[in-house]
Amino acid sequence: MSKVSEEIISKETAQERLETYLRTVAHLGHVEISVDNFDESLWFYTEVLGLVLTETDGDTAYLRAWQDFDHHTLVLKASDKSEVNRIGWRVSSKESLLLFEKLFKEMNIEYNWVEGGQKKGLGDLLHFKSPTGLPVELYWEKEKFVTNDPKLISKLPSHPSKYMMRGVSPRRFDHVNILTDDVQKEQQWWTELLGIHHRYYVQNNEDIRLGSWLSRTNIAHEIAFMRNSQQTGSKFHHLAYYLDSPDELIRAANIMVENGIKIEWGPGKHGTSGAQFIYVFEPSGHRIEIWTGGFLMFSPDWEAIEWSAGKGQLGLEMWGSTPPESYFTYGTKIGE
Repeated sequence: MSKVSEEIISKETAQERLETYLRTVAHLGHVEISVDNFDESLWFYTEVLGLVLTETDGDTAYLRAWQDFDHHTLVLKASDKSEVNRIGWRVSSKESLLLFEKLFKEMNIEYNWVEGGQKKGLGDLLHFKSPTGLPVELYWEKEKFVTNDPKLISKLPSHPSKYMMRGVSPRRFDHVNILTDDVQKEQQWWTELLGIHHRYYVQNNEDIRLGSWLSRTNIAHEIAFMRNSQQTGSKFHHLAYYLDSPDELIRAANIMVENGIKIEWGPGKHGTSGAQFIYVFEPSGHRIEIWTGGFLMFSPDWEAIEWSAGKGQLGLEMWGSTPPESYFTYGTKIGE
């Protein structure tokens, strides 16, 4: 440990260290998106992608993958525009919410509370925005998925519902990706404020950050930031679902084609994470990634891996395919 670090620690009070330890994010929980073609999008997510529809409430649908334990990991809201409304993260304890509120006050970060029960399946929520304007909610309480439907009940206690055998049928919700003008600034904010670990990143020849991938758990990433090549502000790039094996990914590609769903890119393999992928567009214009593989990280002192300009292409796609221009420029809106 450096002398500077020792000096900082020596000046911290025991109370401050305890608060820092308790004020943590646990994992990515869900994403809420608006869709301008609700019926077609709901068809895509249930019949083509094969998610479980937990319930509908008016113009809102709550969905999950078959081994997502929560009431929902995706919320679809009917709207006249397609955008991301909110990204939800669970905190590590009830006390964490109050400690984040205290931190936000100290840092003059605008926030507001949403009382438990105001949003389906969720307890008290702390709402705020990141520097790039991304709407976030932190929560502790969330209903678990429970069913009495014999068509959904699994014989395996570790499965909250059975493998659906319909559409792609991903195992779990995996991550989200955001286009932003200043990747490094956004990444540092998420790491320093919320404690979401920086896992790997890409720099170009001008030493500009092209992408950063972060996670609080040991998966390759739960949130990523990519540079908007047009520098026109932040956009929602994609949400992603995880499959067990490459053969399921090829099956997914066939299912998309047979149902008239546009494959933007893939199948391919990201060198950065080691994951194989396809990217598709659902009927309301949101980009969906379906992927499998990816490495895991267990080290508590992990240092972010740099992919320099010379190796960046391998990181993007190690098999040699070229992404379309839309991959670097297109995204749906970020809500107010």
